[in-house]
Amino acid sequence: MNDFIRQAQEIKNDLITYRRTMHNNPEVGAELPQTKAYVMNKLREFGYEPKEICESGIVATIEGNKPGKTFLLRADMDALPMVEATECDFKSTNGCMHSCGHDMHTAMLLGAARLLKQNQDKIEGTVKLAFQPDEEGFTGAKKMIKAGVLENPKVDAAMAMHVHSGTPSNVVLYGLGTSIAGCNRFRIVVNGRGCHGAMPETGVDPINIAAHIYISLQEIISREISATKPAVVTIGKFAGGDAPNIIPGEVIMEGTIRSLDKEVGEFIFNRINEIVTSTAKMFRGEAELIELSSVPPLTNDTDLANELGRYVKELIGEQAVVSFQGGGMGSEDFASYSYEVPSTYFMLGAGIKQENPLYGEPMHNEKVVFNEDILTTGAAMHAYCAIKWLQNNK
Repeated sequence: MNDFIRQAQEIKNDLITYRRTMHNNPEVGAELPQTKAYVMNKLREFGYEPKEICESGIVATIEGNKPGKTFLLRADMDALPMVEATECDFKSTNGCMHSCGHDMHTAMLLGAARLLKQNQDKIEGTVKLAFQPDEEGFTGAKKMIKAGVLENPKVDAAMAMHVHSGTPSNVVLYGLGTSIAGCNRFRIVVNGRGCHGAMPETGVDPINIAAHIYISLQEIISREISATKPAVVTIGKFAGGDAPNIIPGEVIMEGTIRSLDKEVGEFIFNRINEIVTSTAKMFRGEAELIELSSVPPLTNDTDLANELGRYVKELIGEQAVVSFQGGGMGSEDFASYSYEVPSTYFMLGAGIKQENPLYGEPMHNEKVVFNEDILTTGAAMHAYCAIKWLQNNK
């Protein structure tokens, strides 16, 4: 058994406690006061001097006895605004839930912080730990980067991981090249002129305008984007009106653009803007496209990914680690780091129903349950990959 796996297993109960404490007290968005305080207190307890470089954005560093490069490990800490429906004793009750596993990620990186202290004599350079807010809103990584997370000392390479319900426990996946889609979240505000439903000619119907916009958006993917370049436009919110016999004055639509090519995403956004404004004008109304947030496609540096993949195989075995080409249409704001420094993003299997009937629910589901046995694997992966990379990249 690898020493790092053994050391991680020795602190397994502590990792579970870290995770359950955060799971029971989830916080959403860019302001995470309880989570921030908990993480910073733990880091101080371990012997670190954590700094808050932006709202709820925490950085701590550890140096070895020998000079060298800097390797960044990142975990996200935010939850989702949804009511938990699991039967776990430590379930949340405040209307929010760690249904994307960010409590797992944070516990793993806290575990890695302990392992790095335990193996500080093996560090040849600096390991920087980054605990980030608001991954779900796609603002956290950008705020951390703007606040200087990649500087002082300058980061040479970065790594993050995400637990994945529906993949066998402790199976590790990583993509080569672009592996996760970029995403633009947007709002369309359609303004007309409200009137009585019996006399539509006295007003301007924003529902009609919005319906035409919605239909037109579908043509972008089917007729303006190559079939070899995956992309999708989704409208998930369409709201307007309060009464069946009154034409409202405003309709609001919200949706997302996802693509594996940054230029394709930009093209789609610009075309939506043209369609929105011209369609509204055609029907005597006005409309505006507003970008709410965005994140580029996530690109794994192939050389770095394969190197770190070898280290993970040394930890958990050759058969448990799988690389792949191509990408999925989910999005992840670690992508912003990947555009600044060579980066690798791992997926860590968190259980399937054949292991336990509670496992295997979709991510972001109110009943999703993650296998806590993987916490030790994640902690060991972080610490071992950082130390090995620094030793072999001087």
